[in-house]
Amino acid sequence: MTVTDEAILKIKEMILGGQLKAGERLPPEKELSEQLGLSRSSLREAVKALEIIRVLDVRRGDGTYVTSLEPRLLAEAVAFVTDLHQDTSVLELFEVRRILEPAAAAIAARRISGDQLAMLKASMATVRNDTSVEDLVAHDLEFHRIIAQASGNSYLASLLDGLSGRTVRARIWRGLTEERAVARTIDEHAAIAAALGAGDSELARSLLTVHISGVENWLREAI
Repeated sequence: MTVTDEAILKIKEMILGGQLKAGERLPPEKELSEQLGLSRSSLREAVKALEIIRVLDVRRGDGTYVTSLEPRLLAEAVAFVTDLHQDTSVLELFEVRRILEPAAAAIAARRISGDQLAMLKASMATVRNDTSVEDLVAHDLEFHRIIAQASGNSYLASLLDGLSGRTVRARIWRGLTEERAVARTIDEHAAIAAALGAGDSELARSLLTVHISGVENWLREAI
């Protein structure tokens, strides 16, 4: 673990322990570095990383504040960025998803039932442009799970469910940092659902490929 990773983890513990609360200003750099037992340069690197993912808000001339996001989401984002410093295998997970999920969608377009289409629409109805990151990710997981199940292949559905669950932090981080993440997800999901409803296997395959590739490309640039 690098010194910067250690600094990120220590700030995370302060958030989880309630020493730093949403909307609260961090102590001055010198004081905080001494409190955490870190050099000021390591602390600056950690703050910079946490500012990028919007866990911290650096206000020039005023100080550094914890953002107003829920503590659990802040903790998820911090944990994810620490993991990325140590292991970039999440990119490999997205590569596998990009191979398998479009194939599942193509099969699902031929097999999806009326009830399953209704479930997709009901899930989409739970998200709007002002939906929280947490609710967006919950919807995204459910949406992809329904499609995998609609393929009628229980082995494929089980495999995709396991892969999807291991990319939750990446989805949260994207929701925290990318502009229009909610609107983009809503639009792409609507197009995918329409292709499935029309029974168009190739269109469903193409749309899922673009959908997952977008997240994968964003992640490559982010790290």
